[in-house]
Amino acid sequence: MFVPKAFRLDDRRQIAEVVRRYDFGLLVTAPAGVPQATHLPFAFDPKLGPEGTLWAHMARTNPQWHDFAALAEAGGEALTIFQGPHSYVSPAWYGGGPPTVPTWNYVAVHAYGLPEIIDDPAEVRALLDRLVSVQESGTDTPWTTAGLEERFMTSMMRGVVAFKIPLTRLEAKAKLSQNKTPAQLAAATAVLEDAEEPLACETGQWMRAALDGLGREDTAGDDGGGEVS
Repeated sequence: MFVPKAFRLDDRRQIAEVVRRYDFGLLVTAPAGVPQATHLPFAFDPKLGPEGTLWAHMARTNPQWHDFAALAEAGGEALTIFQGPHSYVSPAWYGGGPPTVPTWNYVAVHAYGLPEIIDDPAEVRALLDRLVSVQESGTDTPWTTAGLEERFMTSMMRGVVAFKIPLTRLEAKAKLSQNKTPAQLAAATAVLEDAEEPLACETGQWMRAALDGLGREDTAGDDGGGEVS
């Protein structure tokens, strides 16, 4: 991912929050130059391993999991993409100041690592229960697999491939108009904070945090050579 200095996100706590909050990621593999991609929910432990570890599962009928062995043989890695909040930004929202053009602000995390298949039935069950627990945590009466017949659960488990990804590298980007003047950033932030669309409003909240942190380092003019970078 192209990450100009002004937009680089280094805070590990914020990176982990993006992965956890926007946990429906995109797993990309291309061991032979032919890319495959699958949209999957992930669990993330930022403390397990140098860069954290991801867990997920996919349908056994999905051919992408066969890429894992090919990647290992080639010394390659998979890429998992997590898309955070994002929004269009109109030049009109910046008010006065230097000339501007339309752009798109966004937060994204790219995670790299070699997927490892989990074969042990107990570990697979634990992973499935963990994924369910994460997604059910916000409900009034969380559903669990405890009420399922073991024969049915075993059959369902045979139909999936569970895996983990010990991460070797994280790239995170928060493109939030940090390369604009403080007045322009403040004006655009106010517009997006009041937006009715949830993703736009969340983008405004991230921009507010960027505005509050402005001045900690000089980022003016470091725009990466283009507004849509």
